[in-house]
Amino acid sequence: MTLDVLLGLQWGDEGKGKIVDVLCPQYDLIARFQGGPNAGHTLEFDNQKYVLNTIPSGIFNDNAMNLIGNGVVIDPIILKRELDNLKNNGFDPVAKKRLVIARKAHLILPTHQLLDAASETKMGADKIGSTLKGIGPTYMDKTGRNGLRVGDTTLSDFRERYSKLVNKHLSILAHYGEIPDFSEKEAAFFEAVELLKTIPQVDSEHFVNKYLNEGKKVLAEGAQGTMLDIDFGSYPFVTSSNTTSAGACTGLGVAPRSIGNVIGIFKAYCTRVGSGPFPTELENETGEELRRIGHEFGATTGRPRRCGWIDLPALKYAIMLNGVTELVMTKADVLSGFETIYACTSYKYNGEIIDYMPYDIQAVKPEPIFEAIPGWAEDLTGIRELDEIPAKLKSYISYLEKHLNVPVKYLSVGPDRVQTLILN
Repeated sequence: MTLDVLLGLQWGDEGKGKIVDVLCPQYDLIARFQGGPNAGHTLEFDNQKYVLNTIPSGIFNDNAMNLIGNGVVIDPIILKRELDNLKNNGFDPVAKKRLVIARKAHLILPTHQLLDAASETKMGADKIGSTLKGIGPTYMDKTGRNGLRVGDTTLSDFRERYSKLVNKHLSILAHYGEIPDFSEKEAAFFEAVELLKTIPQVDSEHFVNKYLNEGKKVLAEGAQGTMLDIDFGSYPFVTSSNTTSAGACTGLGVAPRSIGNVIGIFKAYCTRVGSGPFPTELENETGEELRRIGHEFGATTGRPRRCGWIDLPALKYAIMLNGVTELVMTKADVLSGFETIYACTSYKYNGEIIDYMPYDIQAVKPEPIFEAIPGWAEDLTGIRELDEIPAKLKSYISYLEKHLNVPVKYLSVGPDRVQTLILN
């Protein structure tokens, strides 16, 4: 049995959480493979809205096991808050034995967040646009071989290991100026660690491969988006992990040959949170209208998202990197009412016309070349049958499939799980 991968193809916020929730009845295991609580996966059903930062989006399905993989970085305080919120709403994945955590996943310490904030402040106008969750410093300690892992919490010298790492952080923070008091957060950290220790810890590489060897279906859930990948995204305005399908191999412990379908999610337009290049950004009334209609504000930070038209060179790049086999288009309902919509088909870059993503789109900014497409006026949010899809939306989907050379299998026309259509 192979493992399917679901991930975002743009700059994040494509609607991954909702689609995992929709698809998870088909799977036995949902496994998060990278990122941290900078992710905000939003799910809506039964007139309730839930935002998950660390916990996989299959958690509401009683028949699916959920794994936080070794490629994820975990803030115990945020994880405890998530679990408490779920419990207060009638969902208790720990009691139901539907959640396990990889021993090799790294922990975010309170001082990681202090380092994150100090670094952003020092960079000033050149700041990356971090969510200030401590993600980057935690991955830096991971690659620097200084990090603390989930499995370390069960060791007798965990406190000593913690103090050693914190002292290292404090010596760095001293160079930035006065060190803020973090004693309250530190107390909350150790309280949350006690809850963390009640969740079964597993070796994710053995856990996932056992499922596959037994013929069970596994879905790997990504966070952020392809264009934020540390290697292939719009560097340096990227996240600190590999958000592509290759990250599922290292983030869970599976071989490349184990990957089956790669499900790529994209919005019918494009958004980005924080700093960094965005070739198709609309810094005008149209961009504001997309933000207003689409409620484009970060699920984790609340920050307004920058909005623009769809970028086909960037999408083709993401499809190539990930080996995408099927597509999901979300937020088609947001474009209802636009008489004309636009798609960027190529860039003017260094005096040339190119239809691919170049090495650098920050120092040398590509000028998007747009093609006009007829829009549709119909409200899509109540559509439940394929024959209700407006003809102009069908044409837009066909247009995208022709340019991207991958079928659009799912269409999302609203935030609720029932507002999802299977096209192919």
